[in-house]
Amino acid sequence: MPTPHNNAKKGDIAKTVLMPGDPLRAKFIAENYLENPVCYNEVRGMLGYTGTYKGVPVSVQGSGMGMPSIGIYSWELFNEYGVENIIRVGTAGAVADSVQLRDVVIGMSASTNSAYASQYRLPGTYAPTASWSLLSAAVKAAEAKGSSFHVGNILSSDTFYDDADSLADWQKMNVLAIEMEAAALYMNAARAGKNALCILTVSDCPLKGLSTTAEERQTTFRDMMEIALETAYSLK
Repeated sequence: MPTPHNNAKKGDIAKTVLMPGDPLRAKFIAENYLENPVCYNEVRGMLGYTGTYKGVPVSVQGSGMGMPSIGIYSWELFNEYGVENIIRVGTAGAVADSVQLRDVVIGMSASTNSAYASQYRLPGTYAPTASWSLLSAAVKAAEAKGSSFHVGNILSSDTFYDDADSLADWQKMNVLAIEMEAAALYMNAARAGKNALCILTVSDCPLKGLSTTAEERQTTFRDMMEIALETAYSLK
């Protein structure tokens, strides 16, 4: 049944969904990697497609920017459409010195400055964590490709323009990279009893003053896309 944010019908969406923040990246993945992709959603411009990858049904849909946005879309996919696995494929800023421009970062866990977890009324601090089945499959796919990749803790931030300039503080705690969505995705998956993973390409190194273009962010981060697709394929 359609939701206020998604006009897909039951059965239109595969059990595994790749979820970039940018809907144009969803379109790029569908058109360049999926066989016979069909667009199932255009509401609010948040494009969603279902096709097959090596014969396995896979969907790809934009999430928008930030935890409130991915919180809505991933909740609906998990709880209204029966999706079992969501793999975020997004961009990130490098935090650790060892992480370079265009490296792939696989988020084992997601620290956050968000209050998203407050809705669960937990008597402590929750640690948003990726699903091992997806994490282990992604690492194998990255190793097989020979990609330059890192696995560890990332930071999901509510602020893109951080007035406190706090990246150096997170760097001290061995955070690899900063993005804006993974923690909410991991919490939604945990609450629904589903699986989630965040695979990122480093688009910027804010502490070093390096960055990529908007076009590169949409179309050239193929290692991340192919690792995610191979992870989806492994779930067949």
